[in-house]
Amino acid sequence: MELAELVARRPFPAGGLLIGLTRRCPLSCAHCSTGSDLFTREEPDPGQLERFVGSFTEENRPDVVMLTGGEPLLLPGLAERLSTLARRAGSRTALLSGMFFARAGGLRGGRNGKPFPPAILRAIRSVDHFSASLDVHHEREVSRADVFRALRRVREEGVAVSLHLTGTGAADPYLADLTRAVREEFGGAVPCLVNEVRPFGRAASWARAARTGPDPAEASPCSMAAWPVVGFDGRVLACCNQDTVDRRPVPAHLDLGHIAEDDWGTVRRRALESPVLRMLRTVGPAHLAARFGSGPRPGSYCESCRALGGDEAVAAGARAVASGPAGALLDLTAAMRGAREGAQGVVRRHGCAAYAPLVVTGGPGLPESGAEREDVR
Repeated sequence: MELAELVARRPFPAGGLLIGLTRRCPLSCAHCSTGSDLFTREEPDPGQLERFVGSFTEENRPDVVMLTGGEPLLLPGLAERLSTLARRAGSRTALLSGMFFARAGGLRGGRNGKPFPPAILRAIRSVDHFSASLDVHHEREVSRADVFRALRRVREEGVAVSLHLTGTGAADPYLADLTRAVREEFGGAVPCLVNEVRPFGRAASWARAARTGPDPAEASPCSMAAWPVVGFDGRVLACCNQDTVDRRPVPAHLDLGHIAEDDWGTVRRRALESPVLRMLRTVGPAHLAARFGSGPRPGSYCESCRALGGDEAVAAGARAVASGPAGALLDLTAAMRGAREGAQGVVRRHGCAAYAPLVVTGGPGLPESGAEREDVR
């Protein structure tokens, strides 16, 4: 499973499932959106996770399961078991790692380094796609050369790979240098998903403010309300924004249940049939609040969404428009519109637009600096 295929499924409701295996991580990157460290043992109950993923059936399953953290490879046995369970039902699994096991001075991958720890290698072999995080903050702890070496080793195992890169924006010289190095190293065979640092987690005190939402009169659909997310306490949400995932209580319209009590079929039904979620995926929170809300919604795009949870006027308006078969058709229409834009369209809306072509294997080259492409935003 290539990166572009994975990203292109993002607009489809319940087309994927995101699972945070643990908040623990041996790295201490300054921009970590989850604020992970090695001492915060916050993670879903493994038995509950296995039961939840084991509830997939061939007829009712996500197409993609994404295992993240923290660092999911701190629990390699669990990652392997979940991937195996998902595959039995026909789902494919992707895993995103910070690559702690590849760094110099420790265990390294590749022909010139020590072999991967056996449990980690088994976990990597079990997934359909393996992604490595790399950015200026990661490079302070795991070198670029070590990450590249490890990715070559993973590719030798026959597993599709990609890089998740993060920078400050299209004009970031670090991103220009890093993407050039990736092209030189892999010749376009390793795609990249490029994001911008957001003010979440440890970056909340120094990263630039999140973009404000669009004009409320205009529809701006939210693809990020499509895939359920299992938080570190087992709560399942209809949003992957980290501030929302960590918020308790969960805003009512984004709460899909808990893995201790609900199976995949129940979570999927709630995600697909909620009129408010259908409207979020179709027109977005700002338009929804402007059309039906009981008052103005200041703040960012995501803040305006979280504030909808207690607004009965919004819930009633959404039910009037998006209940039943008509609402399901609206939802499908929005998903198909997103699908027509493809993986690059998803990145243009939610990642670093200037580098969207790199999400496709063998995608076109980019200018030395992304600044020249600022107009594609």
